[in-house]
Amino acid sequence: MVAYFPLLFFILLSSFPSHDAFTGTFGVNYGRLADNIPKPESVVTLLKANKIKNTRIYDADPSVLKAFSGSGIEIIVGLGNQFLRDISINQDRAVDWVKTNVEPFLPGTSITGIAVGNEVLGGGDPELWEVLVPAVRNVYNALTQLRLADKIEVSSPHSAAVFATTFPPSAGAFKDSLLPYMRPLLRFFSHIGSPFYINAYPFLAYISDPSHIDLNYALFEKNKGIYDAKTKLHYDNMFDAMVDAAYAALEKVDFHRVEVIVSETGWASKGDDNEAGATVKNAKIYNGNLKKRLMKKKGTPYRPKRAVKAYVFALFNENSKPGPTSERNFGLFKADGSTAYDIGFTGLVPSSASSSSFLGSSTKTWIWVLCVVAGVVMN
Repeated sequence: MVAYFPLLFFILLSSFPSHDAFTGTFGVNYGRLADNIPKPESVVTLLKANKIKNTRIYDADPSVLKAFSGSGIEIIVGLGNQFLRDISINQDRAVDWVKTNVEPFLPGTSITGIAVGNEVLGGGDPELWEVLVPAVRNVYNALTQLRLADKIEVSSPHSAAVFATTFPPSAGAFKDSLLPYMRPLLRFFSHIGSPFYINAYPFLAYISDPSHIDLNYALFEKNKGIYDAKTKLHYDNMFDAMVDAAYAALEKVDFHRVEVIVSETGWASKGDDNEAGATVKNAKIYNGNLKKRLMKKKGTPYRPKRAVKAYVFALFNENSKPGPTSERNFGLFKADGSTAYDIGFTGLVPSSASSSSFLGSSTKTWIWVLCVVAGVVMN
Protein backbone atom coordinates (compact mmCIF):
# COMPACT_ATOMS: atom_id res chain seq x y z
CA MET A 1 0.00 0.00 0.00
CA VAL A 2 2.85 2.37 0.81
CA ALA A 3 4.31 1.84 -2.66
CA TYR A 4 1.18 3.30 -4.24
CA PHE A 5 1.07 6.43 -2.05
CA PRO A 6 2.69 8.84 -4.55
CA LEU A 7 0.22 7.83 -7.26
CA LEU A 8 -2.72 8.01 -4.85
CA PHE A 9 -1.59 11.42 -3.62
CA PHE A 10 -1.39 12.69 -7.20
CA ILE A 11 -4.88 11.40 -7.97
CA LEU A 12 -6.30 13.06 -4.86
CA LEU A 13 -4.71 16.38 -5.73
CA SER A 14 -5.81 16.18 -9.34
CA SER A 15 -9.40 15.65 -8.17
CA PHE A 16 -9.56 19.18 -6.77
CA PRO A 17 -11.48 21.56 -9.05
CA SER A 18 -9.64 23.94 -11.31
CA HIS A 19 -11.25 27.38 -11.12
CA ASP A 20 -11.37 30.20 -13.58
CA ALA A 21 -13.08 33.12 -11.86
CA PHE A 22 -11.89 35.59 -14.48
CA THR A 23 -13.29 35.98 -18.00
CA GLY A 24 -10.80 37.62 -20.32
CA THR A 25 -8.07 39.77 -18.76
CA PHE A 26 -9.65 43.05 -17.58
CA GLY A 27 -11.69 43.67 -14.45
CA VAL A 28 -12.60 46.55 -12.14
CA ASN A 29 -12.79 46.89 -8.36
CA TYR A 30 -16.18 48.26 -7.36
CA GLY A 31 -15.44 50.05 -4.10
CA ARG A 32 -18.33 51.77 -2.34
CA LEU A 33 -16.82 53.93 0.42
CA ALA A 34 -18.78 56.94 -0.79
CA ASP A 35 -22.15 58.59 -0.20
CA ASN A 36 -22.62 60.01 -3.68
CA ILE A 37 -21.98 57.26 -6.24
CA PRO A 38 -24.60 55.67 -8.52
CA LYS A 39 -26.90 52.93 -7.24
CA PRO A 40 -25.91 49.31 -7.97
CA GLU A 41 -28.52 49.02 -10.74
CA SER A 42 -26.87 51.92 -12.58
CA VAL A 43 -23.44 50.38 -11.98
CA VAL A 44 -24.58 47.24 -13.78
CA THR A 45 -25.66 49.44 -16.71
CA LEU A 46 -22.29 51.18 -16.67
CA LEU A 47 -20.31 47.94 -16.65
CA LYS A 48 -22.39 46.37 -19.41
CA ALA A 49 -22.17 49.48 -21.58
CA ASN A 50 -18.38 49.29 -21.34
CA LYS A 51 -18.23 45.51 -21.78
CA ILE A 52 -16.56 44.99 -18.40
CA LYS A 53 -17.24 41.39 -17.43
CA ASN A 54 -15.32 41.09 -14.15
CA THR A 55 -15.67 42.99 -10.91
CA ARG A 56 -14.72 42.70 -7.25
CA ILE A 57 -16.51 44.08 -4.22
CA TYR A 58 -15.10 44.19 -0.70
CA ASP A 59 -18.11 42.73 1.07
CA ALA A 60 -21.22 40.76 0.10
CA ASP A 61 -23.84 43.51 0.14
CA PRO A 62 -27.20 41.98 -0.83
CA SER A 63 -28.34 45.11 -2.68
CA VAL A 64 -25.32 44.81 -4.98
CA LEU A 65 -25.71 41.07 -5.48
CA LYS A 66 -29.41 41.44 -6.30
CA ALA A 67 -28.67 44.22 -8.78
CA PHE A 68 -26.13 42.03 -10.60
CA SER A 69 -28.64 39.19 -11.05
CA GLY A 70 -29.06 38.30 -14.69
CA SER A 71 -26.30 40.67 -15.80
CA GLY A 72 -23.78 37.97 -16.69
CA ILE A 73 -21.08 40.02 -14.97
CA GLU A 74 -18.79 37.83 -12.87
CA ILE A 75 -18.31 39.08 -9.34
CA ILE A 76 -15.92 38.20 -6.53
CA VAL A 77 -17.33 38.97 -3.09
CA GLY A 78 -15.26 39.77 -0.01
CA LEU A 79 -15.33 38.26 3.43
CA GLY A 80 -14.02 41.10 5.61
CA ASN A 81 -11.06 40.83 7.96
CA GLN A 82 -13.39 41.36 10.92
CA PHE A 83 -14.95 37.93 10.33
CA LEU A 84 -11.74 35.92 10.09
CA ARG A 85 -11.22 35.05 13.77
CA ASP A 86 -14.73 33.73 14.23
CA ILE A 87 -14.84 31.76 10.99
CA SER A 88 -11.37 30.30 11.56
CA ILE A 89 -12.48 28.45 14.69
CA ASN A 90 -16.05 27.63 13.71
CA GLN A 91 -16.91 25.63 10.61
CA ASP A 92 -20.64 26.20 11.17
CA ARG A 93 -20.13 29.98 11.05
CA ALA A 94 -18.43 29.58 7.67
CA VAL A 95 -21.38 27.56 6.40
CA ASP A 96 -23.80 30.15 7.76
CA TRP A 97 -21.86 32.96 6.08
CA VAL A 98 -21.97 31.23 2.68
CA LYS A 99 -25.65 30.33 3.12
CA THR A 100 -26.47 33.97 3.92
CA ASN A 101 -24.15 35.88 1.61
CA VAL A 102 -23.62 33.65 -1.42
CA GLU A 103 -26.04 30.76 -1.88
CA PRO A 104 -29.33 32.78 -2.01
CA PHE A 105 -28.08 34.84 -4.99
CA LEU A 106 -27.11 31.87 -7.14
CA PRO A 107 -27.38 31.14 -9.98
CA GLY A 108 -28.89 34.48 -11.05
CA THR A 109 -25.88 36.44 -9.84
CA SER A 110 -22.63 35.08 -11.23
CA ILE A 111 -20.60 34.87 -8.01
CA THR A 112 -17.34 33.27 -9.10
CA GLY A 113 -15.14 33.85 -6.07
CA ILE A 114 -14.82 34.67 -2.40
CA ALA A 115 -11.87 36.77 -1.28
CA VAL A 116 -11.21 35.73 2.32
CA GLY A 117 -9.75 38.78 4.00
CA ASN A 118 -7.90 41.60 2.29
CA GLU A 119 -4.17 42.32 2.60
CA VAL A 120 -3.94 40.26 5.79
CA LEU A 121 -0.37 38.98 5.53
CA GLY A 122 1.99 41.90 5.70
CA GLY A 123 -0.61 43.91 7.59
CA GLY A 124 -0.19 45.13 11.12
CA ASP A 125 -2.20 42.47 12.97
CA PRO A 126 -0.20 39.24 13.56
CA GLU A 127 -3.28 37.67 15.15
CA LEU A 128 -4.96 37.79 11.75
CA TRP A 129 -1.94 36.11 10.17
CA GLU A 130 -2.56 33.16 12.48
CA VAL A 131 -6.22 32.73 11.57
CA LEU A 132 -6.09 33.33 7.81
CA VAL A 133 -5.38 29.76 6.71
CA PRO A 134 -7.99 28.17 9.04
CA ALA A 135 -10.55 30.73 7.83
CA VAL A 136 -9.74 30.03 4.18
CA ARG A 137 -9.98 26.29 4.79
CA ASN A 138 -13.33 26.58 6.56
CA VAL A 139 -14.79 28.72 3.78
CA TYR A 140 -13.66 26.19 1.20
CA ASN A 141 -15.09 23.34 3.28
CA ALA A 142 -18.37 25.24 3.53
CA LEU A 143 -18.49 25.57 -0.25
CA THR A 144 -17.73 21.87 -0.56
CA GLN A 145 -20.52 20.99 1.89
CA LEU A 146 -22.97 23.13 -0.11
CA ARG A 147 -21.73 21.68 -3.42
CA LEU A 148 -20.42 25.02 -4.63
CA ALA A 149 -16.67 24.40 -4.51
CA ASP A 150 -16.51 23.55 -8.20
CA LYS A 151 -18.14 26.87 -9.11
CA ILE A 152 -16.65 29.39 -6.68
CA GLU A 153 -12.96 30.14 -6.20
CA VAL A 154 -11.49 30.89 -2.77
CA SER A 155 -8.67 33.45 -2.64
CA SER A 156 -7.04 36.11 -0.46
CA PRO A 157 -5.45 39.25 -2.00
CA HIS A 158 -2.07 40.49 -0.75
CA SER A 159 -0.35 43.85 -0.70
CA ALA A 160 3.25 44.39 -1.80
CA ALA A 161 4.16 44.41 1.91
CA VAL A 162 4.45 40.60 1.79
CA PHE A 163 7.70 40.92 -0.20
CA ALA A 164 11.16 41.40 1.23
CA THR A 165 12.45 42.48 -2.18
CA THR A 166 11.10 42.88 -5.70
CA PHE A 167 14.04 44.37 -7.61
CA PRO A 168 15.23 43.13 -9.96
CA PRO A 169 12.20 40.88 -10.66
CA SER A 170 14.24 37.67 -10.35
CA ALA A 171 15.13 38.69 -6.77
CA GLY A 172 11.48 38.69 -5.74
CA ALA A 173 11.09 37.01 -2.35
CA PHE A 174 8.61 36.88 0.52
CA LYS A 175 9.53 38.24 3.93
CA ASP A 176 10.99 35.53 6.15
CA SER A 177 8.68 36.56 8.99
CA LEU A 178 5.65 35.73 6.84
CA LEU A 179 6.78 32.37 5.50
CA PRO A 180 5.26 30.36 8.39
CA TYR A 181 1.87 31.75 7.29
CA MET A 182 2.44 32.14 3.55
CA ARG A 183 3.66 28.59 2.90
CA PRO A 184 0.58 26.79 4.25
CA LEU A 185 -1.71 29.29 2.53
CA LEU A 186 0.01 28.72 -0.82
CA ARG A 187 0.04 24.98 -0.26
CA PHE A 188 -3.72 24.95 0.28
CA PHE A 189 -4.41 27.26 -2.66
CA SER A 190 -2.23 25.19 -4.98
CA HIS A 191 -4.15 22.08 -3.94
CA ILE A 192 -7.55 23.58 -4.69
CA GLY A 193 -6.46 25.36 -7.87
CA SER A 194 -6.58 28.97 -6.69
CA PRO A 195 -4.24 31.70 -8.00
CA PHE A 196 -2.04 34.09 -6.05
CA TYR A 197 -3.66 37.53 -5.94
CA ILE A 198 -1.38 40.53 -5.53
CA ASN A 199 -2.06 44.27 -5.43
CA ALA A 200 0.52 45.88 -7.73
CA TYR A 201 0.77 49.68 -7.79
CA PRO A 202 3.53 51.34 -9.83
CA PHE A 203 1.91 54.58 -8.61
CA LEU A 204 2.80 53.81 -4.99
CA ALA A 205 6.32 52.81 -5.94
CA TYR A 206 6.79 56.01 -7.92
CA ILE A 207 5.51 58.42 -5.26
CA SER A 208 7.76 56.71 -2.70
CA ASP A 209 10.87 57.53 -4.73
CA PRO A 210 10.15 59.90 -7.65
CA SER A 211 13.74 61.06 -7.92
CA HIS A 212 15.03 57.58 -8.78
CA ILE A 213 12.11 55.95 -10.62
CA ASP A 214 11.51 56.89 -14.23
CA LEU A 215 7.90 58.09 -14.52
CA ASN A 216 7.69 56.74 -18.07
CA TYR A 217 8.72 53.30 -16.80
CA ALA A 218 5.86 53.41 -14.31
CA LEU A 219 3.36 54.63 -16.94
CA PHE A 220 4.08 52.12 -19.75
CA GLU A 221 5.52 54.98 -21.81
CA LYS A 222 8.71 54.84 -23.90
CA ASN A 223 11.82 54.48 -21.71
CA LYS A 224 15.09 52.59 -21.53
CA GLY A 225 13.65 50.09 -19.03
CA ILE A 226 15.63 47.75 -16.82
CA TYR A 227 17.67 44.63 -17.45
CA ASP A 228 17.53 41.62 -15.15
CA ALA A 229 20.99 40.06 -15.35
CA LYS A 230 19.94 36.75 -13.79
CA THR A 231 17.15 35.97 -16.25
CA LYS A 232 18.63 38.09 -19.07
CA LEU A 233 15.21 39.67 -19.55
CA HIS A 234 14.41 43.29 -20.34
CA TYR A 235 11.47 45.13 -18.76
CA ASP A 236 10.00 48.26 -20.31
CA ASN A 237 7.37 48.80 -17.61
CA MET A 238 7.10 48.41 -13.85
CA PHE A 239 3.77 46.56 -13.91
CA ASP A 240 5.27 43.53 -15.68
CA ALA A 241 8.27 43.66 -13.37
CA MET A 242 6.00 43.54 -10.31
CA VAL A 243 4.09 40.53 -11.64
CA ASP A 244 7.31 38.66 -12.42
CA ALA A 245 8.72 39.50 -8.98
CA ALA A 246 5.68 37.70 -7.55
CA TYR A 247 6.38 34.69 -9.77
CA ALA A 248 10.00 34.68 -8.59
CA ALA A 249 8.90 34.79 -4.95
CA LEU A 250 6.53 31.87 -5.53
CA GLU A 251 9.29 29.84 -7.14
CA LYS A 252 11.60 30.40 -4.19
CA VAL A 253 9.09 28.63 -1.94
CA ASP A 254 8.52 25.85 -4.54
CA PHE A 255 5.19 26.95 -5.97
CA HIS A 256 6.19 27.07 -9.62
CA ARG A 257 2.79 26.52 -11.21
CA VAL A 258 0.63 28.95 -9.24
CA GLU A 259 -0.85 31.70 -11.42
CA VAL A 260 -0.42 35.34 -10.42
CA ILE A 261 -3.44 37.63 -10.88
CA VAL A 262 -3.34 41.33 -10.08
CA SER A 263 -6.23 42.02 -7.71
CA GLU A 264 -5.65 45.78 -7.66
CA THR A 265 -3.72 48.27 -9.74
CA GLY A 266 -4.38 51.85 -10.75
CA TRP A 267 -3.24 55.45 -10.68
CA ALA A 268 -4.65 58.40 -8.72
CA SER A 269 -5.84 61.44 -10.67
CA LYS A 270 -5.36 63.78 -7.70
CA GLY A 271 -3.16 63.79 -4.61
CA ASP A 272 -1.51 65.80 -1.89
CA ASP A 273 1.57 67.95 -2.49
CA ASN A 274 3.85 65.07 -1.51
CA GLU A 275 2.18 62.62 -3.90
CA ALA A 276 4.23 63.22 -7.01
CA GLY A 277 2.59 62.23 -10.25
CA ALA A 278 -1.00 62.08 -8.96
CA THR A 279 -2.54 63.95 -11.90
CA VAL A 280 -5.38 63.43 -14.35
CA LYS A 281 -2.85 63.26 -17.18
CA ASN A 282 -0.82 60.46 -15.56
CA ALA A 283 -3.90 58.52 -14.48
CA LYS A 284 -5.21 58.65 -18.04
CA ILE A 285 -1.87 57.50 -19.44
CA TYR A 286 -1.41 54.65 -16.94
CA ASN A 287 -4.92 53.23 -17.07
CA GLY A 288 -5.19 53.76 -20.81
CA ASN A 289 -1.93 51.93 -21.45
CA LEU A 290 -2.82 49.25 -18.91
CA LYS A 291 -6.13 48.64 -20.65
CA LYS A 292 -4.41 48.30 -24.04
CA ARG A 293 -1.77 46.01 -22.54
CA LEU A 294 -4.35 43.70 -20.95
CA MET A 295 -6.50 43.56 -24.05
CA LYS A 296 -3.55 42.13 -25.98
CA LYS A 297 -3.81 39.06 -23.71
CA LYS A 298 -0.06 38.67 -23.54
CA GLY A 299 2.18 37.45 -20.79
CA THR A 300 5.17 38.93 -19.00
CA PRO A 301 8.83 38.55 -19.95
CA TYR A 302 9.19 35.69 -17.42
CA ARG A 303 5.80 34.10 -18.16
CA PRO A 304 5.25 34.97 -21.84
CA LYS A 305 2.63 32.27 -22.46
CA ARG A 306 0.37 33.16 -19.51
CA ALA A 307 -1.82 36.18 -20.23
CA VAL A 308 -1.80 38.71 -17.41
CA LYS A 309 -5.15 39.40 -15.72
CA ALA A 310 -5.82 42.44 -13.57
CA TYR A 311 -8.56 44.31 -11.73
CA VAL A 312 -8.22 48.08 -11.97
CA PHE A 313 -8.75 50.11 -8.83
CA ALA A 314 -11.27 51.59 -8.88
CA LEU A 315 -14.60 52.10 -10.59
CA PHE A 316 -15.44 55.40 -8.83
CA ASN A 317 -13.76 58.13 -6.86
CA GLU A 318 -14.77 57.35 -3.26
CA ASN A 319 -15.25 60.44 -1.09
CA SER A 320 -15.44 58.55 2.22
CA LYS A 321 -12.10 56.77 2.04
CA PRO A 322 -9.63 57.76 4.76
CA GLY A 323 -6.01 58.62 4.17
CA PRO A 324 -4.26 60.93 1.70
CA THR A 325 -6.13 62.69 -1.09
CA SER A 326 -5.05 60.08 -3.63
CA GLU A 327 -7.13 57.43 -1.84
CA ARG A 328 -10.30 59.27 -2.86
CA ASN A 329 -9.26 59.78 -6.48
CA PHE A 330 -8.50 56.41 -8.09
CA GLY A 331 -11.78 56.22 -9.99
CA LEU A 332 -12.14 55.59 -13.70
CA PHE A 333 -15.45 57.38 -13.22
CA LYS A 334 -16.50 60.35 -11.13
CA ALA A 335 -19.21 60.06 -8.52
CA ASP A 336 -21.85 61.37 -10.95
CA GLY A 337 -21.15 58.52 -13.37
CA SER A 338 -19.16 60.57 -15.89
CA THR A 339 -15.69 59.47 -16.94
CA ALA A 340 -12.80 60.87 -14.91
CA TYR A 341 -10.77 60.97 -18.15
CA ASP A 342 -11.05 59.43 -21.59
CA ILE A 343 -9.59 55.96 -22.07
CA GLY A 344 -12.37 54.72 -24.30
CA PHE A 345 -15.10 54.18 -21.71
CA THR A 346 -18.58 55.70 -21.80
CA GLY A 347 -20.08 57.25 -18.68
CA LEU A 348 -23.64 57.24 -17.43
CA VAL A 349 -23.59 60.97 -18.12
CA PRO A 350 -21.23 62.94 -20.38
CA SER A 351 -18.14 64.32 -18.66
CA SER A 352 -17.94 68.08 -18.31
CA ALA A 353 -14.67 68.11 -20.22
CA SER A 354 -16.22 66.52 -23.28
CA SER A 355 -19.86 67.56 -23.02
CA SER A 356 -19.57 70.10 -25.83
CA SER A 357 -18.41 67.46 -28.30
CA PHE A 358 -20.09 64.45 -26.75
CA LEU A 359 -23.43 64.86 -28.51
CA GLY A 360 -21.69 65.71 -31.75
CA SER A 361 -19.19 62.90 -32.10
CA SER A 362 -20.77 60.26 -29.88
CA THR A 363 -24.51 60.80 -30.21
CA LYS A 364 -25.19 57.19 -31.07
CA THR A 365 -23.21 55.95 -28.06
CA TRP A 366 -24.98 58.33 -25.71
CA ILE A 367 -28.41 57.38 -27.03
CA TRP A 368 -27.42 53.71 -26.67
CA VAL A 369 -26.47 54.20 -23.02
CA LEU A 370 -29.76 55.98 -22.35
CA CYS A 371 -31.64 53.12 -23.98
CA VAL A 372 -29.74 50.56 -21.92
CA VAL A 373 -30.78 52.45 -18.79
CA ALA A 374 -34.36 52.35 -20.01
CA GLY A 375 -34.13 48.66 -20.76
CA VAL A 376 -34.25 49.03 -24.55
CA VAL A 377 -31.92 47.01 -26.78
CA MET A 378 -30.60 48.68 -29.92
CA ASN A 379 -29.12 46.88 -32.86
